[in-house]
Amino acid sequence: MYLSKILRSPRTLAFRLTLWYLFIFTLPSLRAFLLFNFLITSGLRERTDQALLAEVSELSSHLALKGLDVVELDIVQDAESSGVDRMFLRVLSLDGEELVSSNMTSWTNVAIKKAASDRLTNGESHVFETLAIPQLPHKVRILYGVIGPGKLVQIGRSLEDDELFMEAFRDRFVLMMTALIIFGGLIGWFMARRALQGVEEVAQTAEDISKGAIERRVPFKARGAEIDRLATTFNDMLDRIHALICGMREISDNIAHDLRSPLTRIRGVAEMTLTSGKSVGEYESMAANTIEECDRLLEMIETMLAISELEAGAGNLAVEEVDMAEVVEDACELFQPLAEDKSITIVTEVATSSLVNGDTQRLQRLVANLLDNAIKYTESEGTIKVSLDGDASQVLLFVEDTGDGISGDDLANIFERFYRCDPSRSKTGVGLGLSLVMAIARSHGGEVAVTSYPGKGSTFTVSLPR
Repeated sequence: MYLSKILRSPRTLAFRLTLWYLFIFTLPSLRAFLLFNFLITSGLRERTDQALLAEVSELSSHLALKGLDVVELDIVQDAESSGVDRMFLRVLSLDGEELVSSNMTSWTNVAIKKAASDRLTNGESHVFETLAIPQLPHKVRILYGVIGPGKLVQIGRSLEDDELFMEAFRDRFVLMMTALIIFGGLIGWFMARRALQGVEEVAQTAEDISKGAIERRVPFKARGAEIDRLATTFNDMLDRIHALICGMREISDNIAHDLRSPLTRIRGVAEMTLTSGKSVGEYESMAANTIEECDRLLEMIETMLAISELEAGAGNLAVEEVDMAEVVEDACELFQPLAEDKSITIVTEVATSSLVNGDTQRLQRLVANLLDNAIKYTESEGTIKVSLDGDASQVLLFVEDTGDGISGDDLANIFERFYRCDPSRSKTGVGLGLSLVMAIARSHGGEVAVTSYPGKGSTFTVSLPR
């Protein structure tokens, strides 16, 4: 089964990892084979050479003690005991003349090398050479040595046993390596598939999600830190995407609701005027009402565009030195009539030096939105306190009210677009004011924080770098 997958999947990562496993496994094995082959070959050669040297030493002793006749008998006996087709010996004079020899029937093509005898004459104790003889299936190891005054010996031994041993060693090694490579390939494929199982589950989950199963998640298993981290990160990403999708759906529902209400009012006024209107004044009232509702729609759309531009960094800020004390005082003065209508007191405490670099109109909008929001959710006889503070690095704007407060569930979401703490959406507004406040603050390098206690009021803190 694994081999069929390998053959069908030459481009997969698992297949490539398997090839790497085989390469890493096979390369040291081949190096070990070459090392063993060298060591065994050297050992066999050393053993053969030592045996030949021992033969020379024995013949030298016999020649010195018993003479050439005894050496001749020894030569014949040694050749016959080893096999006349596997070993030969012959005694030579210094000029290369053959004095005595064993049966040379199988060795007729073995010549006497004058160069070897010259080397012995010049003082070398022995000379080795390896020959390949045409009529013999195996190579021959030949030794030239001195066995006495004016006498040399040439001994040849077939390397048949050594070559058969090495051939058997190589055959068994190849067979063993073939089995190990197949086994290693299967193990490598299994390990690669196991290591990539988590990746496949991530891919399968992504495929299922692309088909609509947005609730699917990668099952978490102990498969290694890297795979577990991938699964966790992928699941976190899916949770974030799912939250964004749900948020987009909620925003779409809220937009539909906030667009439907003014459009319904426009249509209702127009229909009523067309069916019952009899005077120019009624038509003028309808036109004024239509313009007012359209202005609300345009304001909502422009606010959405402004938030998007500021969050994307595409909102071009007309940066200049702005006195936040002046901005706060102007805003409080502007909202004073609205506060008086609800019997709300606005208290201002501004620092003497509250200069920042920013866009005056955007900062005015920020303060205005916070004041409008505070007035909207503060009951009659309540108080709104607007103050400025800061240090050498930043200016802090505080807008504190004694209104309804914000519950803990709503507190984390109030800066999201179209989010409103009033689920019935009965109060005026579309839920974009605080989103715009946050976008303006962050576009100036600042931040907005809020603390609130239900039934006691809320405090919004805006930090702006100087």
